[in-house]
Amino acid sequence: MSDQTDPSTEQIPESRFDRGRLRREIHLEIRRLHRLSNRGLWGLALFILISLGAQQNLRFLPPLSEGARAVLGAAPPVKLISIALVVYSFSALILILSRMMGGSDTYRGWSHLGYLSGFYAFYYYAEVLPENFWAVFAAGITILTLEYYQIWTYCSEALRTEQELLSKLEE
Repeated sequence: MSDQTDPSTEQIPESRFDRGRLRREIHLEIRRLHRLSNRGLWGLALFILISLGAQQNLRFLPPLSEGARAVLGAAPPVKLISIALVVYSFSALILILSRMMGGSDTYRGWSHLGYLSGFYAFYYYAEVLPENFWAVFAAGITILTLEYYQIWTYCSEALRTEQELLSKLEE
C-alpha cells in the first residue's frame, strides 16, 4: 500500500470549481443540441419543396434541347433507375438504423436530399417522372423521417442529461 491518494476520490475545492462558467457551457451545449435537432425538420421541409416541383414534372425548368440531350446521351433504362432507388433506400435505412443503435450524433439528411433529388432528375431525364414520383417521394419521406427521428432521439437524451447537470449545479 502506498500513501498516495487516489485523485478520483479527491474533492475539488469550491474555489477551483467555477459554477458560472460551467452553467454557461451547459447552456451553450443545450442551444447546440436544439439547433442540431432542428436540422431534420429543415431537411424534411426542403425535400417537400423539391418534391412539389418534381410533382409538377419540374415545369419551372426549361426543357432540355436536342443538343443538350445529344451531349448527355441516352437516359438510363427506367428499370435500372428503379433498382438503384430500391438499393439506395434499403442501404440508407440500414445505415440510419445502425446509427440509431449506436447513439450517433451525426445527421446525414443533406446527402440523402442530394441523392433523392438525383433520382427525381434521372426520372425526369428519362421522361417518366410523373409515373415514378410517388416511389421517390415515399422513399424520401421514409429516409428523412428516420434521419430526423435518429437525431431527435439523440438530442433528446443529451438534452435530458444536460438539464440534469444544470439542476444539480443549482442545488
